[in-house]
Amino acid sequence: MTGLVFEATAPARAGRRPQRVRRARLWWLVPPVIVLLGFFGYPLVLVAVQSFTSKSGALTLSVWGDVLGSAEFRDAAWQTVLLALGSTAGCLLLGTFLALAVAFVPFPGARALARLVDTLPAFPSFLIALAFTFLYGSAGVFGAGGFLYSPWGVLLAEITFYTPFVMRPALAAFGQVPAAQLEVAASLGARPGRVLRQVVLPEALPSLASGACLVLLLTMNEFGIVLFLGAKGVSTLPMLVYGKAIVTFDFPAASVVAMVDVVLSLLLYAGYRRAAGAMGGGRRAAVDEA
Repeated sequence: MTGLVFEATAPARAGRRPQRVRRARLWWLVPPVIVLLGFFGYPLVLVAVQSFTSKSGALTLSVWGDVLGSAEFRDAAWQTVLLALGSTAGCLLLGTFLALAVAFVPFPGARALARLVDTLPAFPSFLIALAFTFLYGSAGVFGAGGFLYSPWGVLLAEITFYTPFVMRPALAAFGQVPAAQLEVAASLGARPGRVLRQVVLPEALPSLASGACLVLLLTMNEFGIVLFLGAKGVSTLPMLVYGKAIVTFDFPAASVVAMVDVVLSLLLYAGYRRAAGAMGGGRRAAVDEA
């Protein structure tokens, strides 16, 4: 009888242990969740509430209507999207070209260039704007001040700074292209352009998409370059938040613009995670097939 009782109670005890382990693990999640809610969630809730609050302190939807219906907001949103798309396209073209040159065209200093690309994202973005001021400012080396303080100057500065965010994953993807595929394609008489289109770029497409989504996300929220250059007629959503909150002290309007920017950033981040997941899934599939 004792053996039967032990055998009957042993599975029950074994079932209780995983439950206790799960509870212990859940308790370990409480401190980081509290910190996250305190330092990120609470301020975000305050901003959201402020966006529905008039200057007199009453809750209203009129602030959203006034801000979203203003020409100032439409111009800022339009310029933000245009600069972000233009910077992403420029970074994608330049980063892919440089990655192809480093990966497949041997030349002296290729490794040094790759290491330089790794270190560039560690610098603040306003250093690029400062360097451009010394080069293209009114008193700079080339003296093209009108160009620097235009949307084209901002676009060039953003492409210069964010190209490594495309070039780095592209280099990693090109390094994983099997040399046997390139040799087989060349032995079949395929020209370099055809090999590039049909073999190399399809292998690197998830990495390029991931880098492009990341650049689009970062350039949508770029503030340092635009502020430091002080380009005339260039107003982006982050600059509009700064102007409303710091210059005119219109905190409800600044909160509305900030919430719009947050929603756009979350949508872009979801696209970035999706592209990164596709890149990881492609690599796992390649490993499974091998």
